[in-house]
Amino acid sequence: MTGSHRHDGHREVLYIIACGSPLARDVGRLVELAQQDGWDVCVVTTPDGAKFVDRAALARQTGHAVRTHYKNPGDPDVLPPADAIIVCPATVNTINKWAAGIADTLALGLLVEAQGRGVPLVAVPYTNAAMAAHPAFRAGIARLTEWGVRVLFGDDVLPLHPPGTGERHQHAFPWPLALTALRDHLIHTA
Repeated sequence: MTGSHRHDGHREVLYIIACGSPLARDVGRLVELAQQDGWDVCVVTTPDGAKFVDRAALARQTGHAVRTHYKNPGDPDVLPPADAIIVCPATVNTINKWAAGIADTLALGLLVEAQGRGVPLVAVPYTNAAMAAHPAFRAGIARLTEWGVRVLFGDDVLPLHPPGTGERHQHAFPWPLALTALRDHLIHTA
């Protein structure tokens, strides 16, 4: 499924949505893995995610502009439509808003719309133990999972870290798991 060509002869398109976390600095690693898997990759960031990424480097790596904001009316779409989306790193804010159906950023609008279109979705939250303990976050993960989003979260994915220590733990982040989960999701929804 991954790495295949669509009926129009183009490679399948994967959007990687990077949220506002220091981990987003390393999203190029996930881009590289997805490209090795045969995907045409586009990166979209939340407004806070844009603070952490090197937009020019990601544009060179993907061949596509990095988008953060909705386009102006009448402007052409500069990205091809997504065949699948991985949200990584996903923040508590993004999970909570997405689960509530809020589309106040381009990233959230894409997720809400993609869910309605049946696009395969994988989310990989990266947060600290205190933020993850909030009931709205846990409810959001449960709701997204119930709706068919593959959410990779828990000690079996990556143990939670204490507040203020995220940058010390990001070296252990399991980037390949997001693509493995997407492959599995595609197989089970085909």
